[in-house]
Amino acid sequence: MFKELDFMNLDSLLTPEELQIKESVRKFVTKEYMPTVSENFEKGHFDKSIIPKLGAMGLLGANLPEEYGCANLNNISYGIINQELERGDSGLRSFASVQSALVMYPIYAFGSEEQKKKWLPQLAAGEKIGCFGLTEPDHGSDPQSMITNAKDGGDHYILNGAKMWITNGSMSDIAIVWAKLDGDIRGFIVETNLEGFTQPLIKDKYSLRASITSELVFDNVKIPKDAILPNIKGIKGPLSCLTQARYGIAWGAIGAAQACFDEALEYTKERTQFGKPIAGFQLTQQKLAVIATEITKAQFMTYQLGKLKDAKKYTPSQVSMCKRNNVDMALQTARTTRGMLGANGISSEYQSMRHMCNLESVYTYEGTHEIHTLIVGMELTGLAAFK
Repeated sequence: MFKELDFMNLDSLLTPEELQIKESVRKFVTKEYMPTVSENFEKGHFDKSIIPKLGAMGLLGANLPEEYGCANLNNISYGIINQELERGDSGLRSFASVQSALVMYPIYAFGSEEQKKKWLPQLAAGEKIGCFGLTEPDHGSDPQSMITNAKDGGDHYILNGAKMWITNGSMSDIAIVWAKLDGDIRGFIVETNLEGFTQPLIKDKYSLRASITSELVFDNVKIPKDAILPNIKGIKGPLSCLTQARYGIAWGAIGAAQACFDEALEYTKERTQFGKPIAGFQLTQQKLAVIATEITKAQFMTYQLGKLKDAKKYTPSQVSMCKRNNVDMALQTARTTRGMLGANGISSEYQSMRHMCNLESVYTYEGTHEIHTLIVGMELTGLAAFK
């Protein structure tokens, strides 16, 4: 049975509601997701039956208003949800994160009232699935150089281009697509059943295997005029969505690290070599102490970020610092705990290598580790090193 590391009693700072959310999501992941995740990861399969269950629990768009079918939770609770989902697998958290922060959030923040009422309740319930199209085959860290474009076709827009590495892509009902219109970056709600819109599945992944990753290809796709997000123009739109997603990732990475730490702690207490449990050896204890310290540091930094976000006093660079630190911490944790399991560490019976493989992707997506380093560096120095 999983036991969370809470070395500095962070739980004492959480409200009764936040603690209840943590317990309920943890039980849900343990019961509904953990029994099959290893098999699904091995098969490269995302089990879509989990989606309506996430919706029924109010875990999709959980920090958006009730009037649109959402749970209206605070950002600490939203973070806890992401942490507990990623304890199960980065693929599960990625699904919920994309649905919530990259699809529902831009509709809520930049959409018309008609768009919000049409899409948000269905997305919150898991009745409709969305994806987010920003990254292109030749434009990842520099999205402003995108070549996907929309042209005015009179009573519609005509969309051409391609997007790459799209979570949820091949199973989505709608895509939030960012494209250049008259030289400006604009967002569009594009229904995936439109003629000329294809969603090829990306196969043969070593990472995020229990998650759907796709391309989006647009070949003269005719989009209704009312599909454009009317209240945003420019690169600020997609970047603000990424800030929302990165916040969830910062919490989620802690969940992955917690899963790995708990597994290694219990394993080393039970595994006997040279006449005693390997947890009794100095090198093992040093590794456990370092991991526990790094998880604890990440917990408090991310908790403070959540408090700042609830107070509307947070900044994108603070989110970048947490995403950068926590994902790196979790990846190093997974690598270390995999080694602590010895040969058993490569077996699907254990979690650490699955988390390690997943975190290699999390380290790269939603802004690479290097890009977040430069974002923090720019905040500190006032000088942009991107160009």
